[in-house]
Amino acid sequence: MSQPPITTASGIPVADNQNSASAGPRGPLLLQDFHLIEKLQHFNRERIPERVVHAKGSGAYGKFTVTHDLSQYTKAKLFSAIGKETETFLRFSTVGGEKGSADTERDPRGFAVRFYTEEGNWDLVGNNTPVFFLKDGIKFPDFIHTQKRDPQTNLKSATMMFDFWSKAPESLHQVTTLFSSRGTPDGYRHMHGFGSHTYSLINDAGERVYVKWHFLTQQGIKNLSAADATRIAGEDPDYAQRDLFNAIARGDFPRWTVSVQVATEAELAAWEQRTGWNPFDLTKVWPHGDFPLRQVGVLELNRNPLNYHAEVEQAALSPSNVVPGMGYSPDKMLQARLFAYHDAQLYRVGTNHQYLPVNAPRCPVHNQQRDGAMAFANGGAEQNYHTVQAGGSGVRGLGNGEPALALDGAAGLYDPRGTDDDFTQAGNLFRVLDAAEQQNLFDNLAGPLSQVSDEIIARQLGHFDKADAAYGAGVRAALKKKKGRNVD
Repeated sequence: MSQPPITTASGIPVADNQNSASAGPRGPLLLQDFHLIEKLQHFNRERIPERVVHAKGSGAYGKFTVTHDLSQYTKAKLFSAIGKETETFLRFSTVGGEKGSADTERDPRGFAVRFYTEEGNWDLVGNNTPVFFLKDGIKFPDFIHTQKRDPQTNLKSATMMFDFWSKAPESLHQVTTLFSSRGTPDGYRHMHGFGSHTYSLINDAGERVYVKWHFLTQQGIKNLSAADATRIAGEDPDYAQRDLFNAIARGDFPRWTVSVQVATEAELAAWEQRTGWNPFDLTKVWPHGDFPLRQVGVLELNRNPLNYHAEVEQAALSPSNVVPGMGYSPDKMLQARLFAYHDAQLYRVGTNHQYLPVNAPRCPVHNQQRDGAMAFANGGAEQNYHTVQAGGSGVRGLGNGEPALALDGAAGLYDPRGTDDDFTQAGNLFRVLDAAEQQNLFDNLAGPLSQVSDEIIARQLGHFDKADAAYGAGVRAALKKKKGRNVD
């Protein structure tokens, strides 16, 4: 099959795509050879900056189908009728590794879902774990630096990681999850997803409830042993990408049951009074016994992207994207991410990234944003400012019918260290693991801990002891076997 004629990006036919214009047969080359210059310029810019976190990912399109009525809690139109379908895009990822890292590394997995609703894009940007290492976004850049490379050696450093974790006991719940078998899921299809943060829903009456989102895999949970994860990293570092793409290509569409936990502000206040746990703390879960799951719908992935760069690498999601009938919460990590994600996309992809097909909403858009790089939808001759509409000074809530959010306390820098309970829920997680899973946890922790100083080991063991005495004892035994000496 013959190829179409080569042109420049402006559509101008190219006379010769094999030879540069030169001064004589041996050169030098001529600056006027625009095709050569354009070709090299574009080649040099083929890679947009990779994500600082979640750099390596896989994506697919699908649909969300409502199976249960949620109208008593939200007026969002995508939930307006049982059986209603909404187009979706889901990007999976590892968190700490670079774009070329292995899919099976011990790491949380990103689980970022975009719903293309008739009221705009709703982005639920979560992970495969219901909690995270931190409760305040001001620590996030420091934490991520510990997961990257040592500035001198350019090597991953167990010392950096455990120095941070051992001084931040709030991380223990997620550390326990990470070093269990859940830290190495068997591909993307066999893991749960979570919104992780607390969000809110608002109904037609302007009533707010708080929710946590859960995506429970219908394929069943499967995890890799540490040995298998290491082996596959060498044999097929793109294991999860290959598995997801091939499953969809053969019609084996992965599905997740979508559920929510729901609580009123009064119910959360009573729960906090009873447990001492801040319900908006990202290092904590809402126990299902206190807040049972309510099924909402089913998410199915059924279409692979045609071009990875255009549709996965340039996908730009942000938790700030919520639609009418939805809102946020006082979760400090969420509040930081509402700014950070969109700001990162402005830098990484560009000012007008929302106009790219994978990011563009499936509904009309009208605003006064203009210009900037690649402003290919620039408003034409329309007025480039919004006409001022004077109004009264009464409280109008937060927009789209969401009621005003009551604030409590004086503005200040609040440090919860030493007062928050960072150990009970981590201990609860440890105690639900069977004996074999507990031993895997001990062994997985002993590997990197054996590379750090005794001072750091002692701090981290102290956290394990507070979660459960058997937790600390098990890690000590595994370390003794690994290091060949006592670490008490």
